[in-house]
Amino acid sequence: MSKEFAQIEWDTALEAECRRILQSAFDEDLQSAGDLTTDALVDATATGRAAVVARQAGVVAGLPAGKMAVAQFDPRIQWRPESADGSAIEAGSVLATIAGPVRSLLSVERTLLNLLGRLSGIATLTRRFVDAVAPAPVRIYDTRKTTPGWRRLEKYAVRRGGGWNHRLGLFDAILIKDNHLAVAAAAGSNLTPAAAVRRVRERIKVAAAKPGGSMIVEIEVDTLDQLREVLSAGPDIVLLDNMPPAVLRQAVAIRDESAQGVELEASGGITLTTIAEIARTGVERISVGALTHSAIALDIGLDWQ
Repeated sequence: MSKEFAQIEWDTALEAECRRILQSAFDEDLQSAGDLTTDALVDATATGRAAVVARQAGVVAGLPAGKMAVAQFDPRIQWRPESADGSAIEAGSVLATIAGPVRSLLSVERTLLNLLGRLSGIATLTRRFVDAVAPAPVRIYDTRKTTPGWRRLEKYAVRRGGGWNHRLGLFDAILIKDNHLAVAAAAGSNLTPAAAVRRVRERIKVAAAKPGGSMIVEIEVDTLDQLREVLSAGPDIVLLDNMPPAVLRQAVAIRDESAQGVELEASGGITLTTIAEIARTGVERISVGALTHSAIALDIGLDWQ
């Protein structure tokens, strides 16, 4: 791979996002009244222990977030991980144990399980896509089709599932979409894909260079004629939108003839049924919005010990 987008790992920026999400979740659940049911039924001095258990097989993601959840809710809660993010687990696997005041354990339970279930569901679906293309030398990427406010966490889960992160936002890479060109055409400008690439290259020359290299420039094309035209401008990546496998193979051949340094990304309606054939066309990248927008939460529960 000639260039790569920033990849999301567990760091201070991710912790800050997680802390904000958790506070919002606690406010949503408790407001000013607190946990009325638990407070009425459980003695304030009671302590206990519970196991966080996967009800189904999958891939774990979000254990550092789980640790943050219990600590942020009540520092007296003890957290002991029994697995690691990115691990494949079977139904019945214990992911972590928690111990402390029973009132706090009951009140934090749903937020904790929602968080782990959502992130582990993304990691599990991502692993299925990654396994479906093996052993082809192609990377599976996420998109910006994420839950508002959860982007770093969801992209982190994609990484734990073995996928790769596309750009984090509009600020950290150039992606010229068909709508950019359509807007220019509607305004009377004959902006070709190649001209658009050259224009943004000039624009980012005056911007501060990203650490480790210049900003990635990617452009979306819908036809092989557009691909031929844009390769001369030297984009880093060309996104091939909604092209069937036969056309993707032609696109790879065109690229190989004239611009081997440009990488090709297939995108648009890709499913677990179709991705293996797409991977065999020779593209280097496949982006799949479903990794985040269609992942089903992994079923995770709390078993009292």
